[in-house]
Amino acid sequence: MSTNDEVEVEWTGGADPDADEIGVDSAQDDHLVETALRAGLDNFELSEDDLALVDAGDLDEDEDHEADTRPVVAVIGRPNVGKSSLVNRILGRREAVVEDVPGVTRDRVAYDADWSGRKFTLVDTGGWEVDATGIHLRVAEQAEVAIALADVVMFVVDATIGATDTDEQVVRLLRRAKKPVVLVANKVDDQRQEADAAVLWSLGLGQPWPVSALHGRGSGDVLDAVLDLLPEVSGVSGAYARGGPRRVALVGRPNVGKSSLLNRLAGEERVVVDHVAGTTRDPVDELITLGEKEWRFVDTAGIRRRVHQTRGADYYASLRTQTALEKAEVAVVLIDVSEPIAEQDIRVIQQVVDAGRALVIAYNKWDTLDEERTYYLEREIERELVQIQWAPRVNISATTGRHVAKLEPALERSLASWDRRISTGRLNAFLGEIVAAHPHPLRGGKQARILFATQAATRPPKFVIFASGFIEAGYRRFLERRLREEFGFEGTPIEISVRVREKRARR
Repeated sequence: MSTNDEVEVEWTGGADPDADEIGVDSAQDDHLVETALRAGLDNFELSEDDLALVDAGDLDEDEDHEADTRPVVAVIGRPNVGKSSLVNRILGRREAVVEDVPGVTRDRVAYDADWSGRKFTLVDTGGWEVDATGIHLRVAEQAEVAIALADVVMFVVDATIGATDTDEQVVRLLRRAKKPVVLVANKVDDQRQEADAAVLWSLGLGQPWPVSALHGRGSGDVLDAVLDLLPEVSGVSGAYARGGPRRVALVGRPNVGKSSLLNRLAGEERVVVDHVAGTTRDPVDELITLGEKEWRFVDTAGIRRRVHQTRGADYYASLRTQTALEKAEVAVVLIDVSEPIAEQDIRVIQQVVDAGRALVIAYNKWDTLDEERTYYLEREIERELVQIQWAPRVNISATTGRHVAKLEPALERSLASWDRRISTGRLNAFLGEIVAAHPHPLRGGKQARILFATQAATRPPKFVIFASGFIEAGYRRFLERRLREEFGFEGTPIEISVRVREKRARR
């Protein structure tokens, strides 16, 4: 490339040409590149957010282990006092199932939560009752276990009803457990009802905090009270260890064989299968053993069209499918190979990518193909799915079980990529080599320079690039493709965001 007075100096990263002479190994060389480029950022205008991102360094490899030592807050109370509504309010999203019917929550369910920068584990529980029998007894037992495995207990009482005999029994249970307690007077929707909350001083648990879990009123104050009691490190470390079965969502348009595949994997007729499209309405969870590992598969309703274009039962089925996808870690998109690849198939795949989930594409009903259809199918895949070549492909038959076992290694590859971390030094050294060989095109006599890059997150991998000018979409796609080739990001979407920063004015 010819030199130009208006063109800024090109990227100076990459391997040190004298590395072999001075005996610096590859890791040290990457670190030198990172240090030099980080220092070069001092010449540019960076916001506080930019500086925090740059100074954060590499992602913490022990982040998942740190989650095991977070303090635990258990939310308990009798049925239908609004525990799950309060949990959703604290999380800031509809995670726990909420209905007007008492007893919807039955198990202890742990969620990652944070308030004012403090991270903790929030545990939703089923309602505690005095003379419970049958399943209600087991629900009550789970609530008692939650108290034992908590650092702080949020005891929720319905302020509109006041303290009941059951609430008094819970108070005795809490006193025996000797756990710090925050008393939550729920359903206080306005100032006139605060007198109802004041009556709960009689329980002897200290100040009752008036809250409306439904509207959010008072939730910040009660969380501040919880933080005052939280220890730095949990006294019940490991009680809610992260990990466990990884969640797999089976998605696709109606009648592509999702339920048939779940039944095949489960080895039994777990869900209803019918030739009529749309048989499945609600997501169905099933623990499946593939190889020597346990997975949680979720069968979902077929995605017919965009959610806002559906009505009635199909509308709610679409919403539940979207929720199941957001809770999953990896999605298996099933495509019926006996029919041409449709716009709906492409839309389903895009929905998975937009949700940031790992991806495996399963071409179902492969046993029905003849030579002619196979030829045209391959052409369709090349034409319609050219942007998703990074997704592992498995050709299966849910009906006969053909190659179903190949799903497990494909899922493992996609999830490994979804979790992958690249060190800041290695990332910048690699980009330095790429940009030196293939610089960004000149525009208006100037050339955008990549100043620094860092991986901001995993699940999916997210990269932030600081640049001196706008990075064109075509060049971003080029960088994404080379990142996949170098670091093996197979089966996961990659997010690349560019922050354009101006040089500091000379004084």
